[in-house]
Amino acid sequence: MTSPQQAPLRVGMVGYAFMGAMHSHAWRTAPRFFDLPMRPELAVLAGRDQAAVKTAADTMGWRETETDWRALVERDDVDLIDICTPGDTHADIAVAALEAGKHVLCEKPLANSVQEAERMAEAARAAADRGVVAMCGFSYRRTPALTLARHLVEQGKIGSVRHVRAQYLQDWLSDESAPMTWRLERTKAGSGALGDIGAHSIDAAQYVTGLDISGVSALLNTFVSERPLGGTRIGLGGTGSDDGRTGQVTVDDAAIFSARFDGGAIGVFEATRFALGRKNSMRLEINGTRGSLAFDFEHMNSLEFYDGTAEAQTAGFSTINVTEPVHPYTGNWWPSGHGLGYEHGFIHQAVDLVRAIAEGTTPSPSFEEALRVQRVLDAVERSAAAESGWRHV
Repeated sequence: MTSPQQAPLRVGMVGYAFMGAMHSHAWRTAPRFFDLPMRPELAVLAGRDQAAVKTAADTMGWRETETDWRALVERDDVDLIDICTPGDTHADIAVAALEAGKHVLCEKPLANSVQEAERMAEAARAAADRGVVAMCGFSYRRTPALTLARHLVEQGKIGSVRHVRAQYLQDWLSDESAPMTWRLERTKAGSGALGDIGAHSIDAAQYVTGLDISGVSALLNTFVSERPLGGTRIGLGGTGSDDGRTGQVTVDDAAIFSARFDGGAIGVFEATRFALGRKNSMRLEINGTRGSLAFDFEHMNSLEFYDGTAEAQTAGFSTINVTEPVHPYTGNWWPSGHGLGYEHGFIHQAVDLVRAIAEGTTPSPSFEEALRVQRVLDAVERSAAAESGWRHV
């Protein structure tokens, strides 16, 4: 619902696989359903393979292409750099873009190490003084039901938080013959299930509760240490090569940790790609002194709410169908009762970022917030490596 008279926001994106396709869809769709103060334009798509990036640009609606992200960052006709690449490239691209005066949207986790994330956060602080903003792409927090959960916590509906239970369950690597991918290489991904999906749970838990994690005790495990090389991949799964070549898995397949939050709340977290039958079950339950909230992304349009002050005769969890115009974001979509999908979190992310840029405000999650998540990931890995709290039975 932007108009040609509005100032354009010319986007340059690096990467065009799963996340690149999702972000492209978000940039295309956001101005068609939301009244935005600027007009997003899919200006330039960057990727190393000239033929492949040209095909992707034609498919996803990008006007021009580049084969070097450095050339993209230097272009005067690009206002924002959207980073949809593996984690080992995030810091260099983001810092260069911010120093060049470009706004930045960077996929999660922010980086592969605390040191890289600190460098990015410092660059974002310096850029903010020049009116340049940076945001990390933790899209799940913009699922209307999770945004509503945060509002209910802020309104005191569940009282003081006591317990947090967070799980992110997938099964796409449960087949031992599934092929190697960059997500299984530490040098590219930083960590495995912990950073790829566990980071979402950490961000969601801190976002909804408004509390920061202050300590952890952890266990990491790798179930399959070698996987076939090559093969055809569709989405995250696929089939490997049949010539016997294998690659070493250098990240975790599953992560489990307990946590302490500022203010005294405690939590338990689990992230795994081996929960057979669970496709994308990002769960969050919060118990407070006056009530509880529970969410599962496999039922993303609903939120479970327990009012601990209700009469015992009628007390119990109730289901809130988060599909009404009064709910976060939903009033811009379909008639009452019609649900949303996975892609909508990315569209809401684009909407909020465009508005922050136009208003000159700091978008959330900022690089500072993403750095806090990175510190938790690092603490989990250090705790698991030390096994200082492990006792054999």
